[in-house]
Amino acid sequence: MVPVIDLRLNFGMACTEQTVNTCIIVVEVILDGEVVVLGALADSVQEVVEMEPDHIEPAPHLGTKFNTDFIKGMGKIDNEFVMILDIDKVFSAEDIAVATAVAK
Repeated sequence: MVPVIDLRLNFGMACTEQTVNTCIIVVEVILDGEVVVLGALADSVQEVVEMEPDHIEPAPHLGTKFNTDFIKGMGKIDNEFVMILDIDKVFSAEDIAVATAVAK
């Protein structure tokens, strides 16, 4: 069984409401040198793309109001910017421990 964590809660938003578009994105997170597989509950997925590292710009500084530690960088697809998350920083060790305990 794969533990699932609601992405919206990690960004200080309300719980994800279950809709026809709600999905679980399975990710591998590195925690203390170990790979942990978990599910990230998301509102929807529009598209999955691969980006070459040289097409990723550093994360912008958004001031002190926003925590940008979890942003790996910004990419551009079809003249639109996309935010690229550093999945290893999105979930805390506590998030993963709680989700893993609940999944057992």
